[in-house]
This record gives sequence, C-alpha cells and structure tokens, in this order.
Amino acid sequence: MVLSLLSLAVVVFISAVVAIPVLETRQSITVLSSAQISVFKPYSFYASTAYCKPATTKTWTCGANCNANSGFQPVASGGDGSIVQFWYVGYDASLKSVIVAHQGTDTSKLIPLLTDADFFFDSLNPTLFPGISRSIQVHNGFSEAQARAAPAVLAAVKTAMSQFSATRVTIVGHSLGGAIALIDAVYLPLHLPSGTTFRTVTFGMPRVGNQAFANYVDSHDTSLTHINNKGDIVPIVPGRFLGFHHPKGEVVSLITVPFNQKTKQSYLSRSISGDQMQRGCLVQDNTGDGCTIDEVPNIFEGEPSDHPGPYNGVTMGC
Repeated sequence: MVLSLLSLAVVVFISAVVAIPVLETRQSITVLSSAQISVFKPYSFYASTAYCKPATTKTWTCGANCNANSGFQPVASGGDGSIVQFWYVGYDASLKSVIVAHQGTDTSKLIPLLTDADFFFDSLNPTLFPGISRSIQVHNGFSEAQARAAPAVLAAVKTAMSQFSATRVTIVGHSLGGAIALIDAVYLPLHLPSGTTFRTVTFGMPRVGNQAFANYVDSHDTSLTHINNKGDIVPIVPGRFLGFHHPKGEVVSLITVPFNQKTKQSYLSRSISGDQMQRGCLVQDNTGDGCTIDEVPNIFEGEPSDHPGPYNGVTMGC
C-alpha cells in the first residue's frame, strides 16, 4: 500500500486537529491492583512469542518467550510473516485454555497502513462470518489479514479443543496481531460449539472497526482486555473522526506524575522517568484522565518507541 507524502500530511493534520479532546465527565476509571495486573503476564509472553517463526512455535523452542510459558503444548503454527502474519495455536493446562496468537508488526510499517487515505471500511465476509450484519465493518487491511489465516486457525483450534477436551479459547496479539485477534474474537465463536468461553487480550491494538463493530464486541462474550503502553500512538489511530471506535476494556500503563491541564502539551516529555501504574478505562474510547486518548490526544504528542512495550516487563518481539 503506497502512501504519498501529501495524503499522509493531510491525514495527520486532520488527526491532530480533530483528535484533541474536549473536557467532559470522567467516568469508569479504576486503578488496578498488582494481583490484577499480574494476571496478564502470561498473555504478554504469548503475544510476544507470536513474532517467532512457525518452525520454533510449532516445537516450542523459541527461547525465553517459550520458556516463560513452559507448560504450553503447541498444536499448529503458520504464516510467512509477510503476506500472512505468523500465528500459532496450542493448549495451556495451567490456564485451562486453548491459546490463539497472532504476530504484529513494527510501528513504521503499521502507521502508513492506518493513516493511508486509500483505506476503506469492509463488511465482514459472510462466508467467514455467517449471520453478521453488513453494518458491522472493519478496516479492509485488517479484514484481509485475518481472512488469510482464518480457515487454518479455526481448524487448529478445533483440533486443540478435541485433543485436550478444552472449552475455553484465549486469543492474543500485539499491534496488527491485536487487530487480527479482535476480529478472530468475532469469527471463532460463530464456528465453535456453544458453551465455549472466550477471552481476548491485546496489546498496542489500533482501532479496528466502526461503532457497530465495537458495539457487537461489547455485547458478545469476547471478554476483551486491550492493554496500551504509555505514549503509544498506535491505539489512537485510525481516528474517531473517520468512524473508528474502540470497544470497552482498555487497560493503560501510564506515568504517575501530576500535570497541569494548561501545560498538558509537555506532559509526556516531563514525566517520562516517572513510576508506572496500570489503570482500567472501562468504557469505549474513554477520554478520562490517564486513559490513552487523554495521554495521547494526537500523534504528535505520542511516542512510537512505546509501542513494543514493555507490558508488565515484557517487550514485544521474538
């Protein structure tokens, strides 16, 4: 996908103007305990492992990432890291869950995809998503990325569920992998037995779909948590002014240094050495103090180097 300098400049300018939030009622924000935060660490490693080549995830010999979840039993892996993002499926006995993980991509490759003026909303493929309203739409690039691996991933999940008598499926991913994971969270329940329970944990996930898509995710049992790191710019794109919306479930790692609303422009640079904490921003695209939109109102105030993490000590990448 080729992005001209002019189209990028136009999109970035509009994003900067439109994404500046107005003051509004702050709601549904909670500080998480250490115990609540620690629950997500295994998923951080699983998302990071998705960057490893299929030959190593199939044999679970990818080094530190695989060793962090040493009890994992792989079932299948695939992708070429170019046309088809890496993915793998297996079973974690300690979590009593099938794990589905999708590879992400680096910020320099993802931001052009997200800001390209040539993108369009795409209704979900009725063959892959039977019965889903055509009003539920997602970014066409994400839709295409998910569709390329969808049949193979579904077959692997069915094998894992049968092999381990599993009724729980957990879907993870970072960056583009998070976007694919979220679409999988809509796709897989349509093809798996009733009674299967789902959990979706994503890291540094961009906005994936329109308001109808976000509402669908919120109204179905996807048990979504999307975790953002400090000044990462990826979670604020594509912009809300283009019709994109995050579902509920945001958890953000932020920097606990007080700031004055009038000097908010310099907040990230002034407080970059501060202590981190985690906060749950529970409603769709929460603009409350410390949530991602508040921390990063536009891409000029974000920090691309925050995109890989660390997420509770885990930096994404094999």
